[in-house]
Amino acid sequence: MDDERPRPAADGGGQGPVDDVVALERENRILGRRLHRLEENVHRLEDFSDSNSRLLSQVVKDLEVERARSHRLLLNVLPQRIIDRLNAGETLIADRHNDVTVLFSDLVGFTQISARLPTADLINELNGLFSGFDAICEATGVEKIKTIGDAYLAIGGLVVETGDHRAAIAETALRMVELVAARPVSGAGWQVRIGLESGPVAAGVIGTAKFAYDVWGDAVNVASRLEATSLPGHIHVSDALAAALSDRYRLEPRGALEIKGKGSMTTWFLVGAREPAGRRG
Repeated sequence: MDDERPRPAADGGGQGPVDDVVALERENRILGRRLHRLEENVHRLEDFSDSNSRLLSQVVKDLEVERARSHRLLLNVLPQRIIDRLNAGETLIADRHNDVTVLFSDLVGFTQISARLPTADLINELNGLFSGFDAICEATGVEKIKTIGDAYLAIGGLVVETGDHRAAIAETALRMVELVAARPVSGAGWQVRIGLESGPVAAGVIGTAKFAYDVWGDAVNVASRLEATSLPGHIHVSDALAAALSDRYRLEPRGALEIKGKGSMTTWFLVGAREPAGRRG
């Protein structure tokens, strides 16, 4: 009886079952290697994505840190409300304030002190004083405008929410005198001289590359001249401002002085706050 099982062709053109299995195994191995490479590539992409994500997250954090630092530096130049107005697109900021109180101070004998102190010591001393003044202004709700050498300019009433700007400036001035007097004895021997005045001012931003927020007006000029004619450790105020403060603060008459640009003025020294009525006597 003839054997009917399939046989390979004599010319080798066909494949038997064994050859089919071998070919499939080979194909499986090839597919397996390809799948392995694909898996490796996917893992690399995932690692790359994670790395990029971490890098992006770090970049965002660094940008936020720099943005906060830049904002803090900008606040040393401009009040927050002015920064907000500039960010909103205002290009010309010029305001009139009809009733504010101006504080002008300087350090007595600064030129002579700066000549004998090493530069690093001088800067350290000024930084300590002005940082203290800044903290006082923040506590009393007064707006620091700028420093000019050893001079310090602050205004109460630029922001309506500050309330009684005359009392706020009076409190600021008294605390500044106390701060300077309480500093440890040093070779500088700092003393402060202060002038106060109330009235209208104009305020705005000037400059482009090095812009600044500044104020102008008669009240600024008078406060500066009252400071220049004050005495070390004293707060020199105009007659009108003294009258406005007299129910809450103790004042001593200075008398009539010739003030440049104003003529003869009756002036006073602000001494301190009055005790509440229930605590007197």
